[in-house]
Amino acid sequence: MVTAFVLIQTDASRIPESAQEISEIDGISEVYSVTGEWDLIAVARVTKHEDLADVIADRLSKVQGVQATTTQIAFRAYSQHDLDAAFALGFDH
Repeated sequence: MVTAFVLIQTDASRIPESAQEISEIDGISEVYSVTGEWDLIAVARVTKHEDLADVIADRLSKVQGVQATTTQIAFRAYSQHDLDAAFALGFDH
């Protein structure tokens, strides 16, 4: 599984509509409206790295109102459980 975070700038008048359309794209698992430089952050989850081109370049970037994107591909996920194990010093709980 390949996970990518797509930071999206949209036309301010179309943020909710763009978010809804993006959330309906196969391969997009979540879309968040956020503060700051970017308007939305979408989480893409695909089987193969090559599938990102279809989801992001061919579909997401063509949603009406999308003005710019940048994509961050995740190398590894850390859950709280994983972090606890990584920092454990061998003490019994």
